[in-house]
Amino acid sequence: MSHGKNSFRHESLQDSRSIQKILKSVTSGISKGKVVFSDEDGEILMEPKGLLNLKLTASREENRRRINIRITWQVEEEATKSKKSLSVATD
Repeated sequence: MSHGKNSFRHESLQDSRSIQKILKSVTSGISKGKVVFSDEDGEILMEPKGLLNLKLTASREENRRRINIRITWQVEEEATKSKKSLSVATD
């Protein structure tokens, strides 16, 4: 698995049953904190943790229908968390 690759993109025609299986796999992976996307061109590991931002849009334009689902989250490096120190002073 390539940890250096920063993006993954896949586009294909699927029937509704196949899309349901893909979405179930994504939700299962989110609940486990690990989702791996892969195809013949590559793969990427995503580790969703903490609060996730969900953006859902739906549109109808002439003969085209679209649903977009975007899930994002912030990654805080463990090293950054552990190096923070607190100092409190009183006069």
